[in-house]
Amino acid sequence: MEEATRNIIIIGSGPAGLTAGIYAGRAGLKPLIIGGRSYGGQLMLTTHVENYPGFESIMGPELMEKMIDHSKKFGTEIIYKDVIKVDLSERPFKVYVEESLFQTKALIIATGAKAKMLGLPSEERLLGHGVSVCATCDGAFFKERKVAVVGAGDTAMEEAIFLTKYASKVYVLVRKGKDEIRASKIMISRAQENEKIEFLYNTEVKEILGEEKVSGVRIINNKTSEEADLNVEGLFIAIGYNPASDTFKGIVNIDELGYIQPIERTHTNVEGVFVAGDVEDRHYRQAITAAGDGCKAAIDAEKWLASKGEVDMHTTNNW
Repeated sequence: MEEATRNIIIIGSGPAGLTAGIYAGRAGLKPLIIGGRSYGGQLMLTTHVENYPGFESIMGPELMEKMIDHSKKFGTEIIYKDVIKVDLSERPFKVYVEESLFQTKALIIATGAKAKMLGLPSEERLLGHGVSVCATCDGAFFKERKVAVVGAGDTAMEEAIFLTKYASKVYVLVRKGKDEIRASKIMISRAQENEKIEFLYNTEVKEILGEEKVSGVRIINNKTSEEADLNVEGLFIAIGYNPASDTFKGIVNIDELGYIQPIERTHTNVEGVFVAGDVEDRHYRQAITAAGDGCKAAIDAEKWLASKGEVDMHTTNNW
């Protein structure tokens, strides 16, 4: 079934997509957000959020529901279905959503990214209950507690160093040997010089212990096959992210890690297509930075549409 052409479609319903919806809605563009069946982004997997302005403490899913309601308040339509493919070869752009075809004058990609996980059943069960993928988000919950970080790249080193602000002890679990660690020398040196950090090499996580919250980690030495239980209350997984960009490969510029690369501000190499949030941001990956990106993308898209004479800037601009 083919729908009427929209002014703007936003793909993604995390902080970036929903903020774009708020701004595009206030501008009178009547945006459509295609939120996906798994909507809300990574905050849906987060328990307490204490670093989003205006909320001293709020549950991640509750914050996302508030963003959804806020976006709808300004006339944004949201559907919770998955995008199958897009055709950006000509305008209006075509967005295929399960059984429907939508057409749009402008498109904002805000599909986010997912942290790479270890693949343990206990990991999924305890995510948000001691298992975390973001030290900046959750580190403050582990004051004077022992935690572990899984990973061997610069991100893992940064996470471990950051956690020493709160934790009494930080174990860094490295799958390979000491001489094979892939982080930069300067980051390794900084971590090794921190008296709170201890490296465990040739070490893998076999199981995360605890029923309702993390009570420890069972580790195995992949050289000796020796197992041990590590007494920690938090496990931070820092083995990388998978940007949700597969739908756009070969269409927009994407780097070697899968992140969409804008050519200027939020503009992609396809005129009329914009990008916001974690699908583009490999550095910060915070709800507030994603929301800011969504704001910028909506403003850029509205100005671009006005420059093409497809909307009236004077009547739509209501930032």
